[in-house]
Amino acid sequence: MLRHVFARLARRGSARSGACPPGAARARSSGAGALALVVGGTAALTLATASPAVAQYFGRNKVNYETFDFRILQTPKFDIHYYPAESTATADAARMAERWYTRLSPFMRHELGRKSIIFFADQPDFQQNNVTTIESEGTGGVTEGFRQRVVMPFTGIYGSTHHVLGHELVHVFQYDIAEKAGGAQGLNQLPLWLVEGMAEYLSLGREDVNTATWLRDAARRDDVPTIRQLTTDPRYFPYRYGQALWAYVGGRFGDQAVVDVFRQSLRYGFEGAIRRVLDVTTDQLSKDWAASIKSAYLPLLAGRTAPDSTGTAVVRQKGARGGEYNTSPVLSPDGRSLAFFSSRGLFGIDLYVADAETGRVRRQLSSINSPRHFDALSFINSAGSWSPDGQRLVYLVYREGNQELEIFDLARGRATKRLRTPGIGAAVDPAWSPDGRYIAFAGHVGGISDLFLYDLETDRVERLTDDREAQLQPAWSPDGRSLAFATDAGPGTNFERLTFAPMRLATMDVSARTVRLLAAFPGARHINPQWSADGRSLYFIADPDGFSDVYRLELASGARFRLTRTATGISGITGLTPALSVARNTGRVAFSVFDRGGYHINRLEAGEAAGIPVEGAGPTRTIATAGATGGDGGVLPPATPARRSPIEAYLADATSGLPRDTTYDVEPYSPRLRLDYVAPPSVGVGYSNQLGAVAGGGVAAAFSDQLGNRNVTAVAQVQGQLQDFGGQLFYTNTRRRWNWGGGVGRIPFLTGGAFYEQDAGGNLFLTQILQRIYVDQASGLAQYPLNPTQRFEFAAGVTRQSYGVQAFRSDQFGRTERIDRSELPFGLPPAVTYAQGTAAFVGDYSVFGLTSPIAGGRYRFEASPTAGQLQFTTATADYRRYWLARPVTFAVRGLHFGRYGRDAEDSTRIAPVYAGFAQFIRGYDVGNNLANQECSTERGSRCPVFDRLIGSRIGLASAELRIPLLGVEGLGLIRTNFLPLEIAPFFDAAVTWRSNESPDLRWASGDDARTAGRIPVFSTGVTARVNLLGFAVVEAFYAIPFQRPDKRGHFGFQLAPGW
Repeated sequence: MLRHVFARLARRGSARSGACPPGAARARSSGAGALALVVGGTAALTLATASPAVAQYFGRNKVNYETFDFRILQTPKFDIHYYPAESTATADAARMAERWYTRLSPFMRHELGRKSIIFFADQPDFQQNNVTTIESEGTGGVTEGFRQRVVMPFTGIYGSTHHVLGHELVHVFQYDIAEKAGGAQGLNQLPLWLVEGMAEYLSLGREDVNTATWLRDAARRDDVPTIRQLTTDPRYFPYRYGQALWAYVGGRFGDQAVVDVFRQSLRYGFEGAIRRVLDVTTDQLSKDWAASIKSAYLPLLAGRTAPDSTGTAVVRQKGARGGEYNTSPVLSPDGRSLAFFSSRGLFGIDLYVADAETGRVRRQLSSINSPRHFDALSFINSAGSWSPDGQRLVYLVYREGNQELEIFDLARGRATKRLRTPGIGAAVDPAWSPDGRYIAFAGHVGGISDLFLYDLETDRVERLTDDREAQLQPAWSPDGRSLAFATDAGPGTNFERLTFAPMRLATMDVSARTVRLLAAFPGARHINPQWSADGRSLYFIADPDGFSDVYRLELASGARFRLTRTATGISGITGLTPALSVARNTGRVAFSVFDRGGYHINRLEAGEAAGIPVEGAGPTRTIATAGATGGDGGVLPPATPARRSPIEAYLADATSGLPRDTTYDVEPYSPRLRLDYVAPPSVGVGYSNQLGAVAGGGVAAAFSDQLGNRNVTAVAQVQGQLQDFGGQLFYTNTRRRWNWGGGVGRIPFLTGGAFYEQDAGGNLFLTQILQRIYVDQASGLAQYPLNPTQRFEFAAGVTRQSYGVQAFRSDQFGRTERIDRSELPFGLPPAVTYAQGTAAFVGDYSVFGLTSPIAGGRYRFEASPTAGQLQFTTATADYRRYWLARPVTFAVRGLHFGRYGRDAEDSTRIAPVYAGFAQFIRGYDVGNNLANQECSTERGSRCPVFDRLIGSRIGLASAELRIPLLGVEGLGLIRTNFLPLEIAPFFDAAVTWRSNESPDLRWASGDDARTAGRIPVFSTGVTARVNLLGFAVVEAFYAIPFQRPDKRGHFGFQLAPGW
């Protein structure tokens, strides 16, 4: 997967408070900034309380549960980073990388300098990498753009690892070509189907059952996307359709046309490139491609069953447009209950239990409205398994840097046991034994998949296999003596030549550890074996004709029987996702079938599961390339290319470019910092009669080591005179679970005011005052994440704050003179030096919609003492909850921010707290919309409506009912892909007070509200938030402030996402 990484954050994690995740971390300041009030000719210069270090206010965490001891294996073209646990797999992958380079370099007509590949042993380890932010097991690899680093996990299956590595190395070539053609920006502007589809085609070729399944579904529904739709409509998966489009271009115009179009797209855009290289318009190419797909597949669908008619539907996709995933079905032993993974919850995948007869959901494992006790569910290449009594369910979760087994008790409604598997980084495919004592599973150790047994009585793990061949998807025989599983062992797999056969079936006698390979369809892919209730047959999924269907194999006779003949395919999310289940006691069969870009779950009763005999030897394939599917149904159109395909040639040639099984040099890893990114510098100079020489501009740069563990960010900027120069330098170290950093900086704050004066002679003058606050700071930060949603933060810093002022007087003729500081009616306060610390507990399990959080919750509890020439403590308690009842969200917030201690009320040096900002309470921003009649001289107050909003402490509460009026499918009542809009009725309340002035907690309105002191203020109204193409969220509201009787309802505006 190609990820464009253009900013390195000093703090890591994915903040949910901005655009859709993963978003950018927000800089946080614990103070209120600089505020200058010019009143009656005097100025109050206030403290700009900068936080001791840069941190996220909210946001999830990326947790480094483990510390990896990386080394560098040096091949002729690559520096391969690995740690000792994955040495065997890395040595083989190094040879794969060199072979891929030999294939791709002449084809792309481009040579690379030395590049880095960073391997992790498994997906849980990969999610701890510090180069990029990875939040889901849906990411199988990443190519980082600045240095063109490949970061990826081993998949446990050599053939799959080989494909992912080839895919990512195509991206390395793409980035390098783009950079030499003028910059990576050109690549970032290309659509995903072009970039990702090209990587899929060059690494897989034109034989791919998974992609063909999508195309056949589109052809039968007359829904083949145009290139414009593929560019803009998220319903069309860019990897699958992009691969298919490039296969068509390669087959019709020759594979070199693929590279030519890519290169020209960097200069002219993809439409201009298609016209220049292929001499055809984008619209015409779309029509020709669609006709080729229909011509190739529609004749093959004759006599096949529509996916929604294959068996009896149990779990259907909810939406008419499709796209919902219901996969990995698991029937209980009695066949009455069905566990499955589904995306019906809108945000991510969750585990459900339904009635296997009606499909009615009985239980959902967790809710996005509540925090989870694990980091994430594992769902892509794994399913659950029932206990023999059908009362408990075992499944896989991510927790503390590993994939672990967890047992859920349906009667109790909670997880009751956590099964630790020491030394096994990833566990998948659990299978509960018929006697209830053991759970068999496939485990990844050092990047290689083997079979294991977990003994529930002793809590010990036993290893069943130990070799480089992959073993996965174990299933128990009814008598508990044998395991059936899928493996790539046998003919076609050769570790010297690095060729890998499609998965085939095998059985193991558990006590004797003897393995028997089964012959079903030579050369075809076989996955997901399931025993019949009588133990005499194995059900499985295979694709001998390019269509994935359910088959049955009689173990004694070897006879084969076809159960389904679907037009699309019996499939899960990937080619290895479990898609088949058989009830152990009753023989009922359930499977997931592809339809309308998503998956249904259907069933067959035991009496329907005998199948039709497969005549003769059946389809046979030649094992040529990794992932080769054979059969017309699995070949991407055109089935017969007009020209010889160099891609198919190099995929079929295992030896060209493959180094001999040799030992490469290994060097220790050196965390040397290198430049990641330099922001385009800007500079300007000028001269002012008032200020003299002035300058403006800035530059920023980011540095890191190759693993992203150590980062340095430097920023310098000047706006105005040279004394307005500011800069910051910050270092972070995220190698271990404790993240820490430190920084130094100088930040100038410039405020001011202007007023008119008249001298004794009646001459009018304009007096301008520029006030400066200089904050010089050294600080440190440490963070300890408990899990992805909770963390402790600690920070400390020393700050020196000094002040400056300039004043100018201009007459009515424009003549300007500088006013000496001694002539000003006020003096400057002395410089202030103080130390500040922070300790905080932060939680964030919220889910962000399109303009605001819509589910879950977030909180922050913080204490921040200040010592030195200023002494006070700041306390923050911020708690927010969001309950989603589709499609609306009810949101509440409570916040307290206050200063306590000796100098908490020092309004000369400390900025006061102001509650009237719209992000606190809407309708009270009197600084922008104060009506003349709202101010009164009664009770000695200058302006009660304003004064009651200023203090040293604040308490507020808010509630909203968030209604997604416009948005993408699932996130909007009216579907649109542009300018999502949320409407929300709201109610806000706030009160401020000081240590020597308590609030008057009563309702005041009318004349009483005009003169009352520190009363609570309330408002209600309706707000609208719109997402401006992902760049910003704009909020416009109409508020009725109850404690502003002379203002009434009015409109307001702010630039911020919903709280």
